[in-house]
Amino acid sequence: MTLLVAWMPAALLALLGLLAALGAAGHGRAVQAGVALVSAGCLGLAVAVLAGGPAPAVLLPFGPPWSPLSLGLDGLAAWFLLLLGLAGLAAALASWAAADTAPRRLMLWPLLLAGLALTLFAADLFGLLLGFTLAGLAGHALLSAEGAWAEDAALARLDFSATLLAASALAVVAGLLAGLTGDLSFAGLRALPPAGGTALAVLLLVLPAAAARAVLPLLAPLRPGPALLLVGGAMPPVAVYLAARLLLDLGGPAQPLWWGAPLLAAGAVAAVWGALRALARQELAPILAGVALAHLGLVAMALGLSAALRAADLGTLAAVAAGAALLLLLAQALFLASLWLAAALVTEGTGGARHLDRLGGLVHAMPRVAWAALAAVGAAALLPPLSGYAGAWMLAQALFAAWRVGEPLFQLLAVFAVAALGLSGAVLAAALLRLWGLTFLGRPRTPRTLGSPDAAPLPLGLLLALAALGLVVGLLPGLLLRLAAPGLQLLAGHAGAPELGLYELSAGPAAAGYLPLAVAVGLVLALAVLGAVLHHLSPRPATRVAPWDDGFIAPPPHLPFGDPATQPGTAALAIPMRPPLPRLRPWPGWPALPGVLRLPPPRPGTVRRALRLCLGTVAALLVLLVWLGGGA
Repeated sequence: MTLLVAWMPAALLALLGLLAALGAAGHGRAVQAGVALVSAGCLGLAVAVLAGGPAPAVLLPFGPPWSPLSLGLDGLAAWFLLLLGLAGLAAALASWAAADTAPRRLMLWPLLLAGLALTLFAADLFGLLLGFTLAGLAGHALLSAEGAWAEDAALARLDFSATLLAASALAVVAGLLAGLTGDLSFAGLRALPPAGGTALAVLLLVLPAAAARAVLPLLAPLRPGPALLLVGGAMPPVAVYLAARLLLDLGGPAQPLWWGAPLLAAGAVAAVWGALRALARQELAPILAGVALAHLGLVAMALGLSAALRAADLGTLAAVAAGAALLLLLAQALFLASLWLAAALVTEGTGGARHLDRLGGLVHAMPRVAWAALAAVGAAALLPPLSGYAGAWMLAQALFAAWRVGEPLFQLLAVFAVAALGLSGAVLAAALLRLWGLTFLGRPRTPRTLGSPDAAPLPLGLLLALAALGLVVGLLPGLLLRLAAPGLQLLAGHAGAPELGLYELSAGPAAAGYLPLAVAVGLVLALAVLGAVLHHLSPRPATRVAPWDDGFIAPPPHLPFGDPATQPGTAALAIPMRPPLPRLRPWPGWPALPGVLRLPPPRPGTVRRALRLCLGTVAALLVLLVWLGGGA
């Protein structure tokens, strides 16, 4: 069994190479089935390693003469392989259901998966660099084949340049970490972590490389479909793995406090920016891209906080923050796949409508899709006891305990991170409420929307399976983190681990606990009691009347669905929440910024009100931290 697990990564990579050749020959169905098979194999291998221990490294006759390429799988890589398998399987099944067998595009699917899988399978820096570069080039080619760059050539050039610059930066990082010894294996690099100026250079090179590969694919104007499930669901987690491996694992536990500060600050900015972007956009794919960016920001906050807490010798809290990152990534893989698949079904059923102002009333035409999407929306909005809440709860507990780090500047940074967590959560909830409400509730805004057919059995079954998996993750986070314990040890060091039960999460012996099953049962009982009380107190028996018309007047003959202008539109919440930032203008002679980086000008008085709100929030949080510190 150990020999099978050791050689399975090489077999999966060889199978992906064969699938790429079949795609070039025009065998689209074989590629779809093969991608699904390889993704299922990645899932099985990840579960086997998480449950039974790391796979031993296997040397291959490739790579530099002094450090041949080696493949292996430890607990950290196995957790991210689980996410890669989920994204690949969901994309392959959705592509099979959509009957999309274009060979040029499907040939790139195995190449992208091979690059991402090699990044996770690599047990040395050469394999990590090779796989990450292959994944970046294949991802750019796949987005080009899907027509994602047709509307924004500047963003296409930026993505391609970022791929090349990331490869160059990682090559320099490999040289800095290996030093004069030339040993590129992870085991050898852990024994000699970087220090001083070398550590600063590694940090400054790794962060932009990982951020570019995590963010830019989500900003591509790609329509909802199987390719978006693959690119958006697989590439960002692997970019996060790159940062976690190089900065937290290979960086060593003896780094100073500032080692995690840039990641914490960048994550806070990304969380707020992504949530505001989701609220400001008016089409399905850009809204979901903003949701994904916001959750990636939360993951970056958790990893940066874990690095800082580990530097302050708070190992248990560092493990809590690292566990928050792993749970958030797993929840994100599930609910984003559900939302992207639901968006693809809505777009297909409505004849290509992607703008929220052209949708509405789909809960009657596509009821099962609507309720499955509602479960994913609740998880993305961090509502208990769904999958997104457990990771956010652990992140909040670690942030609330960050006052134990004695540095005042870091405590101030933690205060801003707490404010970013709260603000991003509130804006995300508003954006997702607008998304689901305008898409599925109200009256149809076009006749085509009213006649939308329900989803086919295969994509509907996949959507319901993703919703069920998300519920399991939300109800049993402690069990999942027990499987992730080897990865937590690599991220948080040797100092400790959070208290994990089968049905409970805890941030420490004297800290708060979270019982998701108890919360779920309490919510169900509360709703049942409330319904019974309202029914008992009702003074009259139930009667059937005409439904409320949402404020519509009687529709005239030429408008059988009423006037769509009388329903809430996409700008109802977006205009008041416009980000209070000025328009970015380039220096004279510089090229114009891409459209995704341009921001609208603020309204009069917006900056002043936002400044007062921020200062009041920071003051309240400082008072809370002083009170907590005095009580301790």
